[in-house]
Order: sequence, then structure tokens, then C-alpha cells
Amino acid sequence: MKQKKVPQRMCVGCQSMKVKKELLRVVRTPDGEIMLDNTGKKAGRGVYVCPSEECLAKAVKAKRLEKALEHAISEEVFAALRAGLKQS
Repeated sequence: MKQKKVPQRMCVGCQSMKVKKELLRVVRTPDGEIMLDNTGKKAGRGVYVCPSEECLAKAVKAKRLEKALEHAISEEVFAALRAGLKQS
């Protein structure tokens, strides 16, 4: 019996490959809004980050989140992402 492939994605913070379900998706919608995607199905450009504040801080400090989303990110959006991490 063939084993199913498990999708993997890279965390933009720590740059490690992990199972897609273990990571949180941050999406830039076609309208330009940046938000946390809990369903993983919202339309737009998405990047993945580990559900830890350390990885989000690394991604913010190195501007990897901005580069991956191809959009400048304000401090209010970072605060909303941090709050979203604490909830999940």
C-alpha cells in the first residue's frame, strides 16, 4: 500500500521545513489586507510561520515576512498577528 505524501512548508522565521498543519498561515488578500488565516484556504499570497512568538519575531526582524508577502507591513498588523498567535 502506498503511503500518502504529507505536505510540508517552510517557516519564514526559523527557515525549517515542517508539516503544513503544524504551521500558521499569514495571507495577503487581493485587497492588500494582511491577516492570520486559520482555515488555510483564504485567497491570496500566503506564507507560513511556526506558532511561536520567537519565529514571528525572527521573521519580522529580518523582514522575511514583508519580502515573502511582497508588501510593507505596519506595526498594527504585527500586533494583530502576535495577538492571533496567542489565541491559537
